[in-house]
Amino acid sequence: MEKFLLITGLTTLGKFSGENLHEKGDKRMRSLNQRFPSHICDVKADFPFDIKAFSLCIVVGILISNSLRAQQDFTGKVTTVIDGNTVEVLSQANETHKILLVGIDSPELDQEYGDQAKKFLEKLILNKNVVVQFKGKDRFGNRLGVIMINGKNDPRVELLREGLAWTAEKNPPEDLEPYKTWAQRKGRGLWKQENPVPPWTYRRNQTMLKPKSS
Repeated sequence: MEKFLLITGLTTLGKFSGENLHEKGDKRMRSLNQRFPSHICDVKADFPFDIKAFSLCIVVGILISNSLRAQQDFTGKVTTVIDGNTVEVLSQANETHKILLVGIDSPELDQEYGDQAKKFLEKLILNKNVVVQFKGKDRFGNRLGVIMINGKNDPRVELLREGLAWTAEKNPPEDLEPYKTWAQRKGRGLWKQENPVPPWTYRRNQTMLKPKSS
């Protein structure tokens, strides 16, 4: 989108001269408004050229395009494993993205099996080529995604089978539940504990223990 806006802007500025100024201006602005249906791009073609409105239109177009591009799937390499369900991925565009594995929740690092989950994920995914499918954001603004190792292996399944993750507290994916149930039945990983504490409960308890600011 920004390519179209920038090319249109440069072409328009370069060609707005001579006797055909109004005709060319009207034609280009009609094209712009058709392809970018927003009142903010209601740029006047009357001379003098409304450069402020046109510049604002270009900026808005670039911002929208960047936002859409940020939600697209991408390929890259895992450079950091932060914990049992959070990694950083360096894209082919040389941009680093922090991704939380959607649909699962591993023990916090301070919990039992938290460090094991992190080390297990490192063995699975660190320095591997991956495909990231964005799945929105959580309530804290963290990016959620499905990460496929070499485009085919899902680390969420492996974490669940090893008993190193729970399925998500809210809206757990139905296709992942059988792996958690299997690990639970086999007593693998955190399911060896008599009463394992879910990580979301642990986080809430930690928040309640923090002293309130006066």
